Amino acid sequence: MRVLVHCSACLAFAFGSPGLASAADWLQFGYDTTHSGFNAAEPGYPTASGNTVLYHYALPTRAGRVDAAPVYISDVATPTGNRNVLILVSTNGTVLALDADSPVLDVLWSKQPAGTGMATNGSAAIDPDRVHVYATGLDGKIHKYTIADGSEVIAGGWPAISTLKPDQEKASASLAFATAATGTSYVYAVTSGYVDDANDYQGHVTAIATDSGAQKVFNAQCSDLTIHYVKNGITAGNGQDDCPRIGGGNSGMWGRPGVTYDARTDRIFVTTGNGLFDPNNSTGNGRDWGDTLLALNPDGSGSGGGMPVDSYTPVTYGSDIPQAGLEGYDADLGAVSLAIVPAPPGTALPYRSLGVQGGKDGCIRLINLADLNGTATPAHVGGELQALDFPGGSNCATGMDGPEIKSQPAVWKNPADGSIWIYITTPYNGMAAYQIVANEAGFPSLSLRWTSVGGTSPVVANGVIYFMTDTRIHALDAVTGASVISDASTWATTAFNDSHWQSPILVNGRIYVVDGDKPSTQSQLWVYALDGVFKSGFE
Repeated sequence: MRVLVHCSACLAFAFGSPGLASAADWLQFGYDTTHSGFNAAEPGYPTASGNTVLYHYALPTRAGRVDAAPVYISDVATPTGNRNVLILVSTNGTVLALDADSPVLDVLWSKQPAGTGMATNGSAAIDPDRVHVYATGLDGKIHKYTIADGSEVIAGGWPAISTLKPDQEKASASLAFATAATGTSYVYAVTSGYVDDANDYQGHVTAIATDSGAQKVFNAQCSDLTIHYVKNGITAGNGQDDCPRIGGGNSGMWGRPGVTYDARTDRIFVTTGNGLFDPNNSTGNGRDWGDTLLALNPDGSGSGGGMPVDSYTPVTYGSDIPQAGLEGYDADLGAVSLAIVPAPPGTALPYRSLGVQGGKDGCIRLINLADLNGTATPAHVGGELQALDFPGGSNCATGMDGPEIKSQPAVWKNPADGSIWIYITTPYNGMAAYQIVANEAGFPSLSLRWTSVGGTSPVVANGVIYFMTDTRIHALDAVTGASVISDASTWATTAFNDSHWQSPILVNGRIYVVDGDKPSTQSQLWVYALDGVFKSGFE
């Protein structure tokens, strides 16, 4: 039986328009503060052959390539009327605000802060106030813009510094936001290095209060220092303003969403890549957290003295000796960010806060977020609830590279039975769907349900998983893994201009995605329509 409150939305979908009055938002990478990729408010779904590619067009040449997912906000009162707005950030730091409903390029406003730093591969983040959007510039700063007209906020700590080494430290991940239990909202930025791992960079997270611009920094190398490091600065003694860790990884943070917030523990989580793991400062040069999942307070602080609130490090972390564990094999734990998963029915109380951490070693680890390593204190290794190899892999025991997990997983709660699912995708080794189950004693574990082709970070809505390969959009049944569109569908015959870190968003019956694999590629925006409305509990 169809619920009458949805009638206006039904009419909007029937005529191919999102419908401003009932439209939803996609404010940051992965939809929500856990970056689940699950849009529970989406009533649309695809049918076997009736879906359409509404339109696609090239983005402005001046913007270069967009190598990230869009964000979306509905019903914005712009100077030219109310619009649904799509916001993109290109690798050269250009911010584009587009009319999300226009079949031709319609740039509402565009900004490109001056700067010559490294390319950015992350999405913007829209403030919960629905008035402002945050984007990373190549000047090493996070900029705050008014969504309606693109005017920049230049006051109260904005623009906010995220790195003093913009030509060495790269914004590979997206910006993220969350509102802590105190009611304060924060924007989070993380840094990594370039692909050669040779520059003077150190991974760090910057937490910025949205109201005041006040910020705190947690460095993954030399974490005793809570400052932004200076390029080629002083690395020891009085006046130290840089970390001596140069080359070899330096704990870059480059999982697609960057920082993940868990409301149950009121903590943020960030995962580091290859780098020295020396949490007890045995070298005398500061604490180091290579290949580690860090738990911090929502304001970006740890527990003091360079210690996080909690930490998890695999026993295969390795060392600074080549060819030893994750670091030696270049098998970054931080190739993917933590995925927060709800506890399945029947889970015992001590395990009600759960997360899944993958990595380039293809090892999938189920972790208790309330006690990451099982000792109730940071700086210990091991302690995961479960570690299992991605199908086709065997590196949980060695830390060797592959099958590489780089795409952010999607997490879904099946409304039909309350079951909890996680979809883990790799660029070259397929996708695996797992159900999180609890045994008779209430202990949770991951159970493999099906496998499929792989691709970019997936999203899920109304029992369908969507993701992008180099050539097309795929739509699979979330429970069985079967394709829900036919080979004759226009979706199946789409020809993308390849892809890299781009991934789709799904909002108000439409899928938005950008393509482009090479730096010289001119990206295109593709917009798809779902022709089914109000599946599942809506009818």
